[in-house]
This record gives sequence, C-alpha cells and structure tokens, in this order.
Amino acid sequence: MKKQETSIYLLNQFIPPRTFDLVAPYFQSHSIHLTLTRERKSVLGDYRNPTRDEPYHRITVNINLNPYSFLITLLHELAHLLTYHHFKHSAPPHGKEWKTQFRHVLIPFIGKNIFPADVEKAIIAYLQNPAASTCSDPGLYKALRRYDEQKPGYYLVDELSEGHWFEAEDGCIYEILEHRRTRSKCKNLNNGKVYLFPGIIEVKHVRRDKRKIA
Repeated sequence: MKKQETSIYLLNQFIPPRTFDLVAPYFQSHSIHLTLTRERKSVLGDYRNPTRDEPYHRITVNINLNPYSFLITLLHELAHLLTYHHFKHSAPPHGKEWKTQFRHVLIPFIGKNIFPADVEKAIIAYLQNPAASTCSDPGLYKALRRYDEQKPGYYLVDELSEGHWFEAEDGCIYEILEHRRTRSKCKNLNNGKVYLFPGIIEVKHVRRDKRKIA
C-alpha cells in the first residue's frame, strides 16, 4: 500500500526557522515522495530509489524528532538521493560518494545560526567522517539529544556512574561495572552475566532495590 505523501510546505513545522528555502530546491529539482512517519526504533529516516512501479525518489522521516535532528536526518536522506542520481547502484550506501554528498548538502547550513552552538560544533566534527547514522556518533547524538523532550528518570548509560542500576529495553536490571571509551561493562542482575552496552543507549535509572530483580 502506498504511503501517504506529505506536502513539502509542512516541513516548516518540523525544521528550524529559515531553513525551508535551503531545502525546497531539492524537491523542485527531483521528483520526491516525502512521508512523515511515527517513531521507529531502528531508523530515523529512510531513502528508496525510483523503481518501475514507483518512478520517484521516496524519503521518510520520523515525525517525533526535534527540529535539528529532523533537518539532519532529511539532509542525510537527500544525500542518498544525490548519490543515487550521480552513481545509481555503483556506490555503496554510506561510502565515500555518500559522505561527499552529505557534506555538500549540510555545509550550507553551517555558520548561519541555524543550529545551537553545541550542535554545530558536533556537526563540524562529525563531517570529518560522517557515519551511517547520527546515533553512531556519540558527540553529535548527545548534542542533539539535549533538544529532545526529556523523559524523567531516563539517562544515557554513560551519564550514570559506575555502581548505578538501570532497567534496559529487555526489562532486565543491570549494574554498571566499568565505563570504557564508547561502551560500558554491565552486569545483568537477573542472570549474573556481563554485557557491553553502548554509552549512548537510553535506559531507565532504578534505585538499588533487590525487590526489583526477578
């Protein structure tokens, strides 16, 4: 079933002020089917190239993102579009061709007071070697997360001190044993096993209360 297309003029509601005129030309130059979707845990956005049945570029972006995350995600997908436009299927999804296109579409937004200073600083560092997802870059992810609507009691793993307990998405309780550079050693208090958690995984902090452990 074809997803409902979103008018590009609705983008004004989701991207930072004064950015629509920088984004709109891509939609004027290319046939793009834009869809805004509810939150997806695994992806923030998605790009699909034209096919015989759907002869247009298809871009989806999660509707729950803050304006800065939304804009960066949209530009990420537009970079995929441009990579396909120039190289078709000969370029890997996040290879040097995509990295070049992503820098090309993102740089015009730098130095114009569009992003908060901490986000812009993280973007500049990120552009040295853009990753497949902003979630893969701790500095940029943390900077962008500051502008999300915060959920009480939820933290990133590396924001909690060693010895603290948290509840993960699997419902189990873990104790932080040791923080490393990008991951943390955590003991599952339900089965006693030790696991490595990325430092930027969001978890629910819980008190050291053994009654919570199954």
